[in-house]
Amino acid sequence: MGKNKTKKRTRRPNKGWLAGSSATQTICGSFLLVIAVGTLLLTLPISSRTGRLGVIDAMFTATSATCVTGLVVRDTWSQFSLFGQVIILMLIQVGGLGLVTLTSFFALAARRRMGFRDLRLLGESVSADGLSKATEVLKIVIKLAAAFEAVGIVLLLFAFVPQFGAEGVWVSVFTAISAFCNAGFDLFGRFGAYSSLAPYVNNYYVQAVIMFMIMAGGLGFMVWVELAEHRKKRRLSLHAKVVLQFSAIFWVGGAALLALLEWSNPRTMGGLSVPGKIMAALFQSVSTRTAGMNTIDLAACSPISKLLMSVLQFIGAAPGSTGGGVKVTTFAVLILTIRSVAQGRDDCVIGGHHIESKTVYRALTIIVIGAVAAFGSAVVVYYNTAETVSVIDCIFESCSAFGTVGLSVGVTGQLNTGAKLLYMACMFMGRVGPVSLAISLTAKPDDNKRKVLPVGHINVG
Repeated sequence: MGKNKTKKRTRRPNKGWLAGSSATQTICGSFLLVIAVGTLLLTLPISSRTGRLGVIDAMFTATSATCVTGLVVRDTWSQFSLFGQVIILMLIQVGGLGLVTLTSFFALAARRRMGFRDLRLLGESVSADGLSKATEVLKIVIKLAAAFEAVGIVLLLFAFVPQFGAEGVWVSVFTAISAFCNAGFDLFGRFGAYSSLAPYVNNYYVQAVIMFMIMAGGLGFMVWVELAEHRKKRRLSLHAKVVLQFSAIFWVGGAALLALLEWSNPRTMGGLSVPGKIMAALFQSVSTRTAGMNTIDLAACSPISKLLMSVLQFIGAAPGSTGGGVKVTTFAVLILTIRSVAQGRDDCVIGGHHIESKTVYRALTIIVIGAVAAFGSAVVVYYNTAETVSVIDCIFESCSAFGTVGLSVGVTGQLNTGAKLLYMACMFMGRVGPVSLAISLTAKPDDNKRKVLPVGHINVG
């Protein structure tokens, strides 16, 4: 009589793209993958109007588009064919929403079941509060992005189709998606290379629509969800309140200061009417946070104005948005922590709520790493281009790269290969986040196991 042998089932190791890597490592890897593919496509002869784009310039463009920055070494309209422009727009869309977000959406659309690791990664990508809400947040993100972009396209059609004819449809699509994703790329180089929206400085309709798109993308998807549900719930979370309050402060305060500084400057706002000056100041304040479009000549602005815009670029947009920078909530936590300590408190208090110390530590870490990256790269670029650019211009351009803004005062066009690679690193860090990038490079599987250490005392101040 034979023995009934049963085969012992062995669990197969997960060979998916998450195997052996953390969520932050996978997100960083996904951006690198998109950049690599984009570089390859942009080097093809079909991507350029004439000739072929060099590998470094193609990589810089792909990085800038994927990291939704907008800094360019070649004017988008003058250099790239329709095929190249489509590739850039696809990189912007993927970079704005994130490759993980898009692949997860298509997986759900195909009714593929998502495992625990997939949900954890998705939750990290869309800033969901808990794994159970990850798929729900994903659907909301996709729907909101599609709705805002569709509205922006339709509104811009009324301006661009009468001006450009059938080509105005493509210009509207490209501009709306670029503005919502806070990318800063444009197709207005036909009016002059790197002209951005300067030809529309007196067109308040176009400026208003693009400002709306920039704000929509920069506030963050979950803030919009709370605003949509406010009538029913009659309350907003602390996060939403901080985002809205500080965003409004930066928009209005930035516009007021820019108007004050540039009101009589004949090379920027001096020749505009009073409404034109107010609109130009407001547009630049909104765009400077992460969008990278301009209606005035930024190179002609005063050094103080450039310094102000550098700070706004460094701060950036809200978490969970299409923008970059250290994020407005990070800056708010730091400022309000300083206020709390000055008032004699031992912890940070915001709106009657105690903020955990780990949040304060994270905010401080993000700002310090970001400052080192932005100002460190400015020093390197200055010593490589000291004969042609000023210190403040280097600071401005470096903050633009780190904040994934894309505004330029002409420094990017003068970069050598090493400086271009440095700015690519800054743009990548600004998009994925300084702490996330640091974790992806240093974290180990057992890093979460903490040892109990004795308390140490250090006198400060």
